[in-house]
Amino acid sequence: MSLAKYKWLIAVGTVTLLLTLPIWVLVSYVFVPTNDNWSHLVETLLAEYVINSLWLMLGVSFGTLLLGVSTAWLISQYRFFGHSFLQWALLLPIAIPAYIIAYTYTGLLEFEGPIQSYLRTIFAPSIVNSLFPEIRSLGGAMLMFSLVLYPYIYLLSRSAFSNHSQHALEAAKTLGAGPIRRFFSIAIPMARPAIIAGLTLALMETLADFGTVQHFGVSTFTTGIYRTWTGFGDTTTTAQLALVLLVFVLVLITLEIWSRKQARFYSSDSIKSVHIKHQLTGWQAFGAFAWCFTPLLLGFLLPSSQLFYWAMTTAETQFDSSFIQLIWNSFYLAFIAAIVALFIALFLAYAKRMNQNKHIEGSIRIASLGYAIPGTVIAIAVMIPLAWIDNTLDHFMTSQFGISTGLVLSGTLFALVFAYSFRFLSVSLQTIDSGLNQVKPTIDESARTLGASHWQVIKNIHFPIIQSSLVIAFLLVFVEVLKELPTTLILRPFNFNTLSVRAYEMAADERLADAGLPALLIVLTGIIPVIILSKLIGKPDVKA
Repeated sequence: MSLAKYKWLIAVGTVTLLLTLPIWVLVSYVFVPTNDNWSHLVETLLAEYVINSLWLMLGVSFGTLLLGVSTAWLISQYRFFGHSFLQWALLLPIAIPAYIIAYTYTGLLEFEGPIQSYLRTIFAPSIVNSLFPEIRSLGGAMLMFSLVLYPYIYLLSRSAFSNHSQHALEAAKTLGAGPIRRFFSIAIPMARPAIIAGLTLALMETLADFGTVQHFGVSTFTTGIYRTWTGFGDTTTTAQLALVLLVFVLVLITLEIWSRKQARFYSSDSIKSVHIKHQLTGWQAFGAFAWCFTPLLLGFLLPSSQLFYWAMTTAETQFDSSFIQLIWNSFYLAFIAAIVALFIALFLAYAKRMNQNKHIEGSIRIASLGYAIPGTVIAIAVMIPLAWIDNTLDHFMTSQFGISTGLVLSGTLFALVFAYSFRFLSVSLQTIDSGLNQVKPTIDESARTLGASHWQVIKNIHFPIIQSSLVIAFLLVFVEVLKELPTTLILRPFNFNTLSVRAYEMAADERLADAGLPALLIVLTGIIPVIILSKLIGKPDVKA
């Protein structure tokens, strides 16, 4: 290995170590003896956390698979009224964070909500009560997650159905296999890796959620970690509980890595064919449209309408100077975090491109694991070492100079930006990596042969090609930071609020209408990635 590559390896290793240091600190608590608080959790609450999390994962798996796979199959194989609109609109529910859709359905379906109130004017209250089970329940949480997370499966399944199974489907059709048999015997097995990959992403989001399960009163690991941290103030027990959740996440990461390898195997056929979509008419076309429109209605149109109504009715009292400060806090925090993540991702992407080295690539993969780790876990992992540094520094300065430094790191925006950079680095890195892959290495070699320096190659060749990827990477991280709740809630400085925290606080105080305006702004911003995705995956198809 040359000296230059050693330098790159040291630089990449240093960045990876700094980014992941909080996680290694958290893992070190495996070797710390448990205390009475941990014994209390094991005896009273831990089993409930595990059981609720498993049931939640099972229910979300069923809901997201049902909605995601079925809509992907209809959109990828058939044409019908509204097809062109639905193929991108089915991604819209992903713009709404699960905790926000939970607030809207609570307002819509609770006892004093508009739907039950109207029905009680027509039917007996006992009949209405029997028709509306409690939305704030484990089943309600399953439904909320299913409505906003099915696009993960829809997106990947649609691509698999369109690209990897057409030859086999046509052969089966020629041999007389019907649509149902072709779907279950050929399409599903061939698309299984993509479906599993989408499902693992949905389950990671489910395990990482805090706002939904907190609002619905469902005890899971994230709510338990938050309560242990804020209630007991016990670092050891909180860290050890976070490690148990991390085990669940590692299982899902392993499953996702396996599905990627399987997808490469199934995608080995390089033969491309024209994808012919079959035209549906009559009741079949209506049924396909109704089925695909239902998750869009329930997952985006209905909750967005409720948020818009709340925002309009409360704007006069809510939209004041303090709310403008909220918008400023949220946007400049998201801007700083997106810029930091962008520069780190650029450095790592170029390190990978300029050094085909397995150790560098391995370090980069470790650095980009943050997106799979729940925000609650990252927040606790970041807080522990930064608080130790602050306390050590304050003790030294006080004893030596009589000056108290206070919370230099853990009580400032530094902690938030650091956590966001690790949490969302993968989003930025994958986007930039994809852009750099468009630049063939032979182009770099030709430019270097003509005497161009590395900087000139980047400035004159790479930047014009990848500038759209840089903008997309920035926007994706910006929106993710804006939507993030648990990390912000735990690490924010005193008297520092954002839109997500304001929505959470209003909902926690049962002031759901007052949560409408900040929630609506988050949703409107969240539509940006959907627009980007819809443009990236849009492909012409052939009508039959």
